[in-house]
Amino acid sequence: MLTAPPVQPPQPARKRSAPRTVGTRVTAQPAFVLHSYPYKETSLIVELLTRDFGRVALIAKGAKRPHSQLRGVLQTFQPLSAGWAGKNELRTLTDADWVGGLLPLEKTALLCGFYLNELLVKLLARDDAHPKLFDHYVATLNQLAHNEPPPIVLRKFETALLKETGVAADLARCADTRAKVKAGIAYVVDPERGPRPARDDDTAPRVAGKTLLDMEREDYSDPATQAQSKQLMRFLLAWHLNGAPLNTRQILIDLMQL
Repeated sequence: MLTAPPVQPPQPARKRSAPRTVGTRVTAQPAFVLHSYPYKETSLIVELLTRDFGRVALIAKGAKRPHSQLRGVLQTFQPLSAGWAGKNELRTLTDADWVGGLLPLEKTALLCGFYLNELLVKLLARDDAHPKLFDHYVATLNQLAHNEPPPIVLRKFETALLKETGVAADLARCADTRAKVKAGIAYVVDPERGPRPARDDDTAPRVAGKTLLDMEREDYSDPATQAQSKQLMRFLLAWHLNGAPLNTRQILIDLMQL
């Protein structure tokens, strides 16, 4: 059985302003477990992705006890209804109920799910709401569970993640001129600004304009688009992660060259 690789998330360097939820009592919030780790003798610290409050860190008191109701509920990739309270950044989970509605992930799809979770833990600032990204995450889990091609599913999610967190530009427009990208021209993508025509001295991955236009349309039917988008997303994610390794990605590369 596949298990989640360890995650040691750095604090993201970029954070958009968002209403703080510290001190707010929250109930019946749609959520997914991204990651959890032991806290003291009987408890866990659980990182949740929530629809209206973004990524939150909560203490699940007593969750490690054999007869704790939380023990069987706090599972990854299962829709939850969660509540919490507290005045500190690390708040207390008050309730969590399994909602259901998604097929379980198995085999390669399961590892892809862990990859999504690692991306979210490492790239999302806490208490920064991204409801569209939450919905995209649910759709992505559903696509993986129904055996849609993992490379295409992951490229779509990676692009949505960078766009939703405000660190990816419009791939269909040149950064300097705002002119529309042309399919027959080679480009490089500046991680901070967006596409520009490639130069001879560029070390960043060169991608065809058609690839960038395809990515904006979420059209990955062209094998060249699949190959170039994979290299581009590796480059952009490495930049925004400040070089922090992605444990699950290396496993996926070894297994399937995703």
